[in-house]
Amino acid sequence: MKNIAEALRIGVLLLCLGVLNLSAADQPRPGILNKPAPSWGIAEWMNLPKDTKTLDIGNYKGKVLYIYGFQSWCPGCHRHGFPTLKKIVERFGDDKAVGIVAVQTAYEGFSSNGFEQAKAVAKRYGLKIPIGQSGSKNERSKFMQRYRTGGTPWTIVVDRKGVVRFNDFHIEPSKAMDLIEKLKKEK
Repeated sequence: MKNIAEALRIGVLLLCLGVLNLSAADQPRPGILNKPAPSWGIAEWMNLPKDTKTLDIGNYKGKVLYIYGFQSWCPGCHRHGFPTLKKIVERFGDDKAVGIVAVQTAYEGFSSNGFEQAKAVAKRYGLKIPIGQSGSKNERSKFMQRYRTGGTPWTIVVDRKGVVRFNDFHIEPSKAMDLIEKLKKEK
């Protein structure tokens, strides 16, 4: 125990002196940009298409897919993400070449970010799109792990070939729409 405490003291000292240069640049960037979109691992859904019990990335093969990750209590989600999502739904909601999905990626505040709260958010924003719940007090969000999201709000755009083409905290509505239109034209 004495050796461990001494090693920790030395490590903290070296870090403070800048000898161990662990900067943000040394850390891997969140997201999986330009990589194949993995399975979601989500079991709890609402607003599913008729005769569908669950969804996954394979349901959107050949389509451009807009995925919005949120938490019910996230101020940035309500200030930026949901308004952008609503604009995407208004523009592409009936477009057969585009899929739109939202996923509550709970990784904290589990009593405020449960499935019931996701339902309330869907009602508040009038969302009829599929909405999944990933993550709980007893299980880390598989969706967050697989897509290496950095928190919420988080936006992912997947092209028609199943490759992640945008994966970051926020995208402006006009840029999202332009990207979706561009990806729709790609073969």
